[in-house]
Amino acid sequence: MSRSAPYDRETALDAAMALFWEKGFHATSLKDLEAALVMKPGSIYAAFTSKETLYLLALERYFAKSRSGFRAQLARASSPLNAMAEHFRAYARLAPDDVSRRACMLTKTLVDTRTTDPAIAAVTRDYLSAMQSEFSAAFTAAQKAGELADNADPDRLARRFQANVTALRLALHQGMQANDFAQLAEDMAMEIEDLRKKPCA
Repeated sequence: MSRSAPYDRETALDAAMALFWEKGFHATSLKDLEAALVMKPGSIYAAFTSKETLYLLALERYFAKSRSGFRAQLARASSPLNAMAEHFRAYARLAPDDVSRRACMLTKTLVDTRTTDPAIAAVTRDYLSAMQSEFSAAFTAAQKAGELADNADPDRLARRFQANVTALRLALHQGMQANDFAQLAEDMAMEIEDLRKKPCA
């Protein structure tokens, strides 16, 4: 008797994340999951208990990858503010088939579940708050490095930065013309660079 392919949890979670990111929690059916994970319904439930649990695991994976990517960008950059500006410019260089051209999975999840699945929505808010804290820490690092004025508010800057990232990714998701999008990304990057503390005369 032939045996089914061995179950690989990491591969399954990557597939679930990609599917849920594209379709959302409610629009993803069990049939969709069967096809994407190459698993039978019984195996999916045995491995992940429920669709909601699988979604939460996929959402956690998305958050972890987003946070790791941002931290890596900071580590590579010559300064915190340069990293923040590059974060915007990088979106304009994405390949046409890059999945990062989609709207943020966290934002899409909050819209999808805010009134229907409070447990998922609450977790999503926590992840969004955690990402905002990452941005705030970057601005704090810029302040300590002498790039920002002493009276700058890292938390306030982080809120605006997160709002701009959300708006930029939505514009990309909606198919804004490449030149217009590049200009928008550049405007946001220059706004970050304009925060740099001017040298004393």
